[in-house]
Amino acid sequence: MKLQDLTLKQFLEKTAANEALPGGGSASALNAAIASALTGMMANLTIGKKNYTAMEDQMKKTVEEMEENRKHFINDIDRDADAYSLVMGAYKLPKETDEQKAMRGKKIQEAMKEASLVPMEVAERAYKMLDTIIDTIRKGNKNAVTDGMVGLMAGRTAIMGALLNVRINLGGINDTVFVAELKEKCDRIEKEALEKESEMIDWVKSVI
Repeated sequence: MKLQDLTLKQFLEKTAANEALPGGGSASALNAAIASALTGMMANLTIGKKNYTAMEDQMKKTVEEMEENRKHFINDIDRDADAYSLVMGAYKLPKETDEQKAMRGKKIQEAMKEASLVPMEVAERAYKMLDTIIDTIRKGNKNAVTDGMVGLMAGRTAIMGALLNVRINLGGINDTVFVAELKEKCDRIEKEALEKESEMIDWVKSVI
């Protein structure tokens, strides 16, 4: 059974168990899915309200965008676990002969790159939806503004968690160009995501 098909209780119990998977990467994807769900909820709570008729079309587009994002992030819960499974499998390959050692090293490097790219994609997608989340919080139904903020903070957690998974995997990769490129992305996304969240926390405190 896929992780995404477990009940919430089952998923949490499996996460808490003495197993490597699901781990922080899957949890980051889940947080991103929660962020998109809460933003979609806020947009839906804005649609049809007489005080927000001017925002009707925008909120409908937001609902569609968040539905698409949510589907991606739900799949990423399993994609991240699958990518890490490749790493574990590569380390278990035989290493008795020079040929086996070379093949094992090659497979480990390939798996480590994949295990870096999956959370990088999660972080980038979560980061790209921050502006929509922020716009929805600022313009959407004020009665749901704190729900929207929880979504924003869940998005930040998804980003930070995914980036940490990228960083730890980069430590085992020999391709210096690949490592430098992803480190630059990590630094930029982390900085900008935290700045956006901080600004919105200050803003929401001023309106509630």
